[in-house]
Amino acid sequence: IRLTYIDHAMFLLQTPGGLSAVTDYNGYLGPTDFVPDVVTMNRAHSTHWTASPDPAIPHVLPGWNTEGPGPVDHYVDLGEMIVRNVPTNIRGGFGTTPVLGGNSIFVFEVEGLCIGHLGHLHHVPSDAQFAAMGRLDVVMAPVDGGMTLMLPEMIETLQRLRSSIVIPMHWFSTTSLDAYQEVMQGDFRIDVRTERDLKVSLRALPSDPTVVVLRPRFLGYNDGTGPE
Repeated sequence: IRLTYIDHAMFLLQTPGGLSAVTDYNGYLGPTDFVPDVVTMNRAHSTHWTASPDPAIPHVLPGWNTEGPGPVDHYVDLGEMIVRNVPTNIRGGFGTTPVLGGNSIFVFEVEGLCIGHLGHLHHVPSDAQFAAMGRLDVVMAPVDGGMTLMLPEMIETLQRLRSSIVIPMHWFSTTSLDAYQEVMQGDFRIDVRTERDLKVSLRALPSDPTVVVLRPRFLGYNDGTGPE
């Protein structure tokens, strides 16, 4: 599976058979006409969703219930890829009550791998939510340290998941990224790369849990690392 870090919390997943999915899609992938098969969205902030997704996208999966209160349930079987969600809550603004089911952790099952995207996670998942996620071989985790989970809570979550590969996302400066790496290096190997993409297979997962740092870049630039 090829994973490409586009921007903020957006990743492109591409299968060997040509299926593609974009996480936390906000409507802009870059100067490209590329249309993914699936996009997922979360609504905590406008940078994680759009009210006007490209109508050519076959499957648009909001991480919240657009029909009313309560969680949403997605299970999309595309043959080579299954996309499902685990609902979580988001904080209410200015002391208001949390929005139940306002965020979703999306899980992509493909080529024997389970790849998870934590979205705009606001709380440590419950035992039931960890069980619903199952074993995640690869996880994309927000490491801003405040807008989502505080760093100790994020570390607690990742230590429990014990994924083979953790890809940090939702970082706003190298300061927050460095702070995350410093804390994680006690339990995880750190692999800092200059590329925006990573190829992953079940047979080639690292033997030790590893944080792989990618550098985001929009699609459409002729650098050979994404659909042009």
